[in-house]
Amino acid sequence: MQLTLLDYSIIALFFIISLYIGIRASKSAGKNSSEFFLSGRNMPWWLLGVSMVATTFAADTPGLVTELVRKNGVSGNWVWWAMLLTGMLTVFFYAKLWRKSGITTDLEFYELRYSGKTAGFLRGFRAIYLGVIFNVITMAGVCLAGAKIASILLGISQGEMLIYSSIIVVIYSSLGGLKGVLLTDFVQFIIAMVGSVWATIYILNLPEIGGLSNLLSQPIVSTKLNMLPDFSNTETLITLVIIPFAVQWWSTWYPGAEPGGGGYIAQRMLAAKDEKNATWATLFFNFAHYALRPWPWILVGLASLVIFPSLESINTAFPNLTDDIQGHDIAYAAMMTYLPAGLLGIVLTSLIAAFMSTISTQLNWGSSYIVNDLYSRFINPEASEKQKVIVGRIATVILMICAALFSLVLDSAKGVFDLLLQIGAGTGLLFILRWFWHRINPLSEIAAMAISFIIAFIFFINGKLETPLFEIAGHWQLIIGVTITTIGWVIVTLLTKPTDKDTLQNFNSLIFGDESKFKNIGPKIAAFLIGTFGVYSFLFATGNWIYGKTTNAILLSVSALFCTICIQQLWKRKYLE
Repeated sequence: MQLTLLDYSIIALFFIISLYIGIRASKSAGKNSSEFFLSGRNMPWWLLGVSMVATTFAADTPGLVTELVRKNGVSGNWVWWAMLLTGMLTVFFYAKLWRKSGITTDLEFYELRYSGKTAGFLRGFRAIYLGVIFNVITMAGVCLAGAKIASILLGISQGEMLIYSSIIVVIYSSLGGLKGVLLTDFVQFIIAMVGSVWATIYILNLPEIGGLSNLLSQPIVSTKLNMLPDFSNTETLITLVIIPFAVQWWSTWYPGAEPGGGGYIAQRMLAAKDEKNATWATLFFNFAHYALRPWPWILVGLASLVIFPSLESINTAFPNLTDDIQGHDIAYAAMMTYLPAGLLGIVLTSLIAAFMSTISTQLNWGSSYIVNDLYSRFINPEASEKQKVIVGRIATVILMICAALFSLVLDSAKGVFDLLLQIGAGTGLLFILRWFWHRINPLSEIAAMAISFIIAFIFFINGKLETPLFEIAGHWQLIIGVTITTIGWVIVTLLTKPTDKDTLQNFNSLIFGDESKFKNIGPKIAAFLIGTFGVYSFLFATGNWIYGKTTNAILLSVSALFCTICIQQLWKRKYLE
């Protein structure tokens, strides 16, 4: 495969546009930390929603979906499809609460909700834990995926790819702040969607594939098409249904699917014009992330089984890949080598855009923690707004370097996904309940984070040993982490004192006012269930249209429409306000 001048020109144009946006946004972003990290709290729902979607469309996402499809079929995606419940919970219960808080980062929540020195310690601890450790791991996974794509499509080493891409993304992220990130996310999302859909159509019409109908009839593909797991297979039932729906969605903290909201999702909600825009942004994100976007990647994953039926066939086609780059997740990039000039440039640009949108968001989010919740809170409380912006830009550079270096020890997109789930295992229920259960205190959160991280660290190191000390399947590792962590923080909660009454009263007055915490709880639960069912209906309707199952497709489409109307009526009658 050889990139042409047209391909390079498309890529270069994208870089120029990204840098231009960053430079244009730098004037307003440099005014103060609020502009740099929250764009003045004046962003519309559609821009924020698209930014959330663009951020979760990382360079590793197509590779992750492709790996799941190749190993477990279409139903393998339930390991992340189940997280829709987490997202819908945030939409109807927590989006408005975050915007009402008026804070700059979600870590400020700790000194709003809790009291005493432990609240301050928790805020600083989380700034390092999430803004540095968790953030670097997330970005390292994206860097690894970017390196795999670059190795196949550009023929450059992991080190070269990290140097080139890091320079561009650091420049516009550090210059333009959140506004620059949001605007480039919008451009990047359009390019990414156009590229993925166009590439899928072209690949399906390759002579080797012979069209959609021929693809679906291939023996190696036909066994992978089920959208629902095989309920007769006990292991599949446990890993893809029971654990995700019974445990994972409410118990684990994962970037973009945080129980109760958090991270860069909370940052977007806090940057919204008002509570309504925060809610609509989060709703659009969950619809687009789970229902609108997956099928092009799924189809490419299925097509890859025809051209590269095994891992060995991929390694044979690309003999120069190093051992740490090999894996089923590179099949997506391998399929892109079949694209013609021009389209290859667009798709490669879309993958670069996916990489940059995620990294830029993580950098801005992580640096906001370092500046607001560590530097200006503990190191230099008298820091000027200009100093805060400077520290934010320095933090952006340092975080990028750390992520690039850590990516060198990771193996695959699925491995990073599992690691992040394990680190957040058992903390989710706490984040859901802390808005409502007065007993939860800073020590509850510190215990949850410490226990889950230690367990994840033990499992991670054991997995890296040439001769592991013990053999435990990944899904049982998650269950162990959730169980021990949840029991641990609940015991700590019951044995320690709750936050003082004045702090709790001030918190409740700010967030809930004179109304009950459980106002309209029935309609909100109904909206949560209807919204979840509606998104799944749209997702499966799309799949059935693709499979040619018209009757099922029509029924599911009507179901999705009915759910949409129900949500609109609940909003119209102000049950969701």
